[in-house]
Amino acid sequence: MRQEKLRNMSRGDAAFTVLTWILGALILLIIIYPLWYVVISSFSDPDLVLNGKVWIVPLRPTLEGYQYLLGDVAIWLGYRNTIIYAVGGTTLSMLVTVPAAYALSRRDFKARRPLMLFFLFTMYFSGGLIPTYLLISNTLGMSNTVWVMIIPFCLNVYNMIIVRSFFESSLPQDLWEAAQLDGCSNTRFLVSVAIPLSKAVISVVMLYYLVGKWNEYFNAMMYLRDAKLSPLQLILRDILLLNETMANSTTGGEGFDASLRRATLVKYGSAIVGTLPMLILYPFIQKYFEKGVMLGAVKG
Repeated sequence: MRQEKLRNMSRGDAAFTVLTWILGALILLIIIYPLWYVVISSFSDPDLVLNGKVWIVPLRPTLEGYQYLLGDVAIWLGYRNTIIYAVGGTTLSMLVTVPAAYALSRRDFKARRPLMLFFLFTMYFSGGLIPTYLLISNTLGMSNTVWVMIIPFCLNVYNMIIVRSFFESSLPQDLWEAAQLDGCSNTRFLVSVAIPLSKAVISVVMLYYLVGKWNEYFNAMMYLRDAKLSPLQLILRDILLLNETMANSTTGGEGFDASLRRATLVKYGSAIVGTLPMLILYPFIQKYFEKGVMLGAVKG
């Protein structure tokens, strides 16, 4: 079928199509290969990785790095904490983002323009790191608690604008007027009509929040002192730094070789351990991704 289509095209169109496929394949390779290299390096003999002999497939496969990582109780504690932060933070973010976007999309809401300017102002200007730290730690008293990873920064203005644009462009005014004639309130319209019709953009924004919460480590580094509350990313960072420090501090001999091997395996293994859940989840949401972004961000 593709060959027949190419034959029916003019030379210019056929050349452009072939060039597009080649360019797309090169871009795909550039994007995928670094991830593939991390995967095969995490399973390969670290001596061969350090010598630059691992390129396409794992060499002398070993699970030593994963055995070391997954045998550490702190990893599973970090997974538990990260799941709590990611699920709780994403849920709260969606509960804030969707109603705010709906309210700002309503043309009969008189305060929507001043409020929108207020939200936009926060995208470009903030109080700064130190005032934010003092607010969260002293005024709100959330430092070293689970809530500091869930409540602060729960609203992303860019995500809210995407959802608001989707509501404005994809929910006709006639639909609201018909619902209003049936006695439908704004809350009922949002829950029963707007949200079911906006699954695509809501799925995309939810993915944005979930990935951001899953990879969050800076706030944990700033506000969490109890190791039992540390998320997975912070624990992996500490393990990686510890192994690299041990490798650098060991002077020669078998101890140095063992430390260097372990540090190499941990470096690549920690990247897989930290990203694997998101890689598994993404294909289930990917079908909504393009549609939701295009409808929410381009139209209107």
